Amino acid sequence: MDTKNLFMTPTTAYLVRAEYALGLVVSVVLFFTHLGDINWWVAIGLFVYIDLIGYIPGAIAFQRAGHGDISKGYYLAYNIMHSLVTQGLVTLAWIWLWGPEWALLALPIHLFGDRSLFGNYLKPFGLRFEPETHEAFRRFQREYDSAAAAPAGTTDALRTVS
Repeated sequence: MDTKNLFMTPTTAYLVRAEYALGLVVSVVLFFTHLGDINWWVAIGLFVYIDLIGYIPGAIAFQRAGHGDISKGYYLAYNIMHSLVTQGLVTLAWIWLWGPEWALLALPIHLFGDRSLFGNYLKPFGLRFEPETHEAFRRFQREYDSAAAAPAGTTDALRTVS
């Protein structure tokens, strides 16, 4: 992936997930190192509120729509709540209002866990709310794989992809 080609191959997707896995491991180790210092109500609340607002309403709407199209508002709610920027601002606001506490690690644990363990990233409007391979992506993947298999120096196969 680069600034002109905003897609990931299976290898780059694996590497990105590995980076998030490292963040998850660091967050979990810090969390468990400070178990005695954690306000469990706060930790549980911070962990679940992301999905209570950002995922569950959209998942219910998606089920009710028979796995069809749903309002883009559900996508926005998901993307806002599952954003590291949003949760970073929540963390800063919490620290400003009530001070730092180890329970705040529930936020990166949730987000890093979603990305590393489940491969869940922000949701593009052009895809279904729940993961499903888009036919345009299948076509792209076939063309990309064909171009990648072309002998070195072959430019015709690569032109179809770029």
